[in-house]
Amino acid sequence: MEREAAAAEEAEQGGGEADLERRLRAFNRQNSQTFKFDLKEQEERKKLCDEVLKELQKELVPSCQVTCLETIRILSRDKTVLAPLTTKLGMLLLIKLAGLEHTQSSRKETSHFGVTVEALKCLCNVVFNSEMAQLLSMDFKVAIGICERLKMHRDKNLAHEVKFFDLRLLFLLSALRMDIRTRLKDDLQGLQLLTDVLENKLDIQWSEKYVVAGNLRSHPLSDVQTDFAIEALKVLFNVTYDCSQKQIDEDLVHRYRYLTAILCHSLLLNTQSENKTEEFHSHTINLLNNIPVSSLDLLFSPSIECGTIDYNGKKMDAVEVLLAFMEKRIDRGINLKEGLTPVLSVLTECSRIHKDMRKYIRSRVLPPLKDVTNRPEVGTTLRNKLVRLMTHIDTGVKHTAAEFLFVLCKESVDCLLKYAGYGNAAGLLAAHGLLAGGRGNGVYSDDEDTDTEEYKCVKSFINPITGHIEDPKPNPMDGMTDEQKEYEAMKLVNMFDKLSREQIIKPMRVKADGTMGPLEEAANECISDRDSSSDSD
Repeated sequence: MEREAAAAEEAEQGGGEADLERRLRAFNRQNSQTFKFDLKEQEERKKLCDEVLKELQKELVPSCQVTCLETIRILSRDKTVLAPLTTKLGMLLLIKLAGLEHTQSSRKETSHFGVTVEALKCLCNVVFNSEMAQLLSMDFKVAIGICERLKMHRDKNLAHEVKFFDLRLLFLLSALRMDIRTRLKDDLQGLQLLTDVLENKLDIQWSEKYVVAGNLRSHPLSDVQTDFAIEALKVLFNVTYDCSQKQIDEDLVHRYRYLTAILCHSLLLNTQSENKTEEFHSHTINLLNNIPVSSLDLLFSPSIECGTIDYNGKKMDAVEVLLAFMEKRIDRGINLKEGLTPVLSVLTECSRIHKDMRKYIRSRVLPPLKDVTNRPEVGTTLRNKLVRLMTHIDTGVKHTAAEFLFVLCKESVDCLLKYAGYGNAAGLLAAHGLLAGGRGNGVYSDDEDTDTEEYKCVKSFINPITGHIEDPKPNPMDGMTDEQKEYEAMKLVNMFDKLSREQIIKPMRVKADGTMGPLEEAANECISDRDSSSDSD
């Protein structure tokens, strides 16, 4: 508390720049890693923030500006002291120091890039923590200022840190303000600008239309390249969020195919560490979910120069990366909804539309059955792991995994039951109204699934509920008299009746259309039919 009061007092007294800088640096060193602040010192922090802003309005040397902005950055982590920063004057000062003023005649690039970087960091904190700052950013056209500087990102003289925090700020604005996201997408050519930024950072060269030249997998991305590319991918995700739900014109089709080729190449790249590669691929996959599925055939184009996995003349290297990513996330078993469902969704939609991709994925996930002595969910194969997810406690994970396998089976109920068993598939079949059998609504080729000789020999012995061959079990009623059997049957009936009356369970039946319905409906229908028959007599 004494340190903050002393720093505020020095700023208020208007001491020399050297003394101000010295005191603020001491505060900055003490609080560089502070993210939770003592409520008792809140007023002192507010006072310090206000006075440092006043000092920043003066003509200070760059080193002193940087120190003042570092103090503002630390203070802006505390939502309770943001009031001086979220005024028009405060926001305009930070925007000016960040070089993001929209009016071209008054906008000047700061000669000291450290000032620009620190101002950008301050804006990121303030925008993240304050709705008022977000609104003022819209009013002061900060996104336009960033887009103008994005056009300069190929300039080698523009500091990397400035480029990085431009993207970080644009990500926050486009994530938190729908109007800014819409403006970025519709008016500011956000898709084109950001694709160009990503292409430049990944050093991509083209051999022909939509074909990236060369094999760069032997040259891992640096951490600087990777972090920058991830920021670009995050902003692109916001810009393209709902594009797959809309009709797009020919120019946008080209833009999305162009971006898809870059994303395919990104899947084939490695970074300096396995964890970094996984993070990079995760953001790439998230973005692939926003791309119109018709453009995703570029993931297995025959023209992929660095591809080595050939299937029917198509290179499946990127698809193999997706499958490996999926299996790694399943094995980890943590936060499956956010970590696994995006890659499952991409694989499902691609398999639904692109026949060659579906055939290759099926050969990897659902190879012809030979050994059916174990339950479908028991084992270490991809099929076993995915079938286990069909009964996962998280509804989203369960549905996505089941839908993926259903599409690989060309939405055939018989085929799904063959690979997963009725018990595991019942939830998906009920959701699709297919408990009585049949097919889904998808349109697929007419090629038939072929059974192995091993499967054909034991097919009649497989329990359709569990999906495997069960050992013979003794009949529990053997040795019972008729009276004992009747007693056990009535005990079971009474148990179900009690559970039903207490609404612990609700008896259901499969209707003629394959959907579920209350069993009492069937009883009412029988009574109605009987009454109708009596009336006609």
